[in-house]
Amino acid sequence: MWFPVPDHQRQEPSVIERIHPPEFAQPAVPLSHGVRAGGFLFVSGQTATDDEGGIYVGDFEREVRGALDNVEAVLRAGGASVEQVVRVGAYLSNATLFAPFNAIYAQRFGAAPPARTTVVVDFGHANVRVELDAVAFLG
Repeated sequence: MWFPVPDHQRQEPSVIERIHPPEFAQPAVPLSHGVRAGGFLFVSGQTATDDEGGIYVGDFEREVRGALDNVEAVLRAGGASVEQVVRVGAYLSNATLFAPFNAIYAQRFGAAPPARTTVVVDFGHANVRVELDAVAFLG
């Protein structure tokens, strides 16, 4: 059933702003690192990167922390923080990575974690084992 929004509750269309942290390389594919719209900041999927901005290859814990760091960098560039994150999408290359991922994730988000969906996917890139996207509430 559809309910009309009373005139006093209608909001003017908000501005949509594309977010590209200055320390990030321009994406190789058509996307914005983040988009701020309607009181929310949407963070595109982030992986861990090496010092040159390429895909990080190495220790899984470092890979998870690197992906989380990159999510936080986009949040900061968009005027938000981890405490404002309301949803995370977590993508793992193998279900056996869930326990070590979860331990690191819990350290970062603490006692009040956001809603989260975790799925196992085939990234099509042998060295990517984790990717994270997020939504933060700005209001």
